Amino acid sequence: MTVPAVEATPRNLHYGEFYGLTDPVPTADPEGRPVLVVHGNCQAESLRVLLDGRYGDRIRTIRLVPAHELVADDVPHLHRTLAQAQYLVTQPVAPGYRGLPVGTEELFTAAPHVRSTIVPVMRWAGLHPAQVIVRTPAGEPPIVPYHDLRVIAACRRAGDHAARVTSADLPQLDERAVGALRDASLAELTRRIEAHGAVDIRDALTRPGRRSVHVINHPTNDVLVEVADRIAAALDLGAPREYDPGRSLLGALVAPMDERAAALAQVRMSDDDVARVWQVRGQAVGEDELVAAHAAWYAEHPQALADAVRRHATLLEIVDGDV
Repeated sequence: MTVPAVEATPRNLHYGEFYGLTDPVPTADPEGRPVLVVHGNCQAESLRVLLDGRYGDRIRTIRLVPAHELVADDVPHLHRTLAQAQYLVTQPVAPGYRGLPVGTEELFTAAPHVRSTIVPVMRWAGLHPAQVIVRTPAGEPPIVPYHDLRVIAACRRAGDHAARVTSADLPQLDERAVGALRDASLAELTRRIEAHGAVDIRDALTRPGRRSVHVINHPTNDVLVEVADRIAAALDLGAPREYDPGRSLLGALVAPMDERAAALAQVRMSDDDVARVWQVRGQAVGEDELVAAHAAWYAEHPQALADAVRRHATLLEIVDGDV
């Protein structure tokens, strides 16, 4: 397979070793460390950072282009990198993902020599029970790329007047609804783990007394460290060394916790949680502003609202009190 040359743009240099723009990928570096790669989304890159930092005396890692950014010309670079790797950590990726042979099983076939393990995509709504993800041709809503079941429900009820929906129109989640949404999230996480034979990380996300996620799919550093160590244990990498990445790896967006959910998880509310304020890349955004922006967006993109209703119909029944 011919490996196409790429330009040394800032973006490509960020993945310099993957593209062959920096030192060629060796089978092992002069210190004899085998190569480990992590395939998936933003969670995968954060796990790679921690595996490199905590186990870098025994392995070296190569940063891969995230699965959702890969294009056809990247596939030969991916195969070349896999050929040099001894360890492959991957999130479940569907066969033919985005029309490319970069699914989990396809990578296992392309690199049968590697020792591998699967880590699940981490989504936990236990602290943010109304928060969901919706993939729609309309793209992402403004301000943050997350949807709120309460806003979806209110806009559905408002019909042609969805643009007028405000925070005052949102249905309130009682303790029963919060518990049911938490249970549904745990059931889905369990399904993902069991379907793929993935590393079991449920207790890392659900353990009482700590804030485990910033938003539903961005775990805190504490959780990511625990998951990285479980991956390392599955690969027999030995004991970790101390390592501090010096930043919150997935903390660019921080959503306020639901009060009842926080109480159920035994997590202390912050001032932002109480005030219903998001932190969006260092900027405070109140819930009123966010609800108004999303309601206006749904009014402009009624098909996106319909997609959200269809995708999360079961959860909306809980929000509406039908379950």
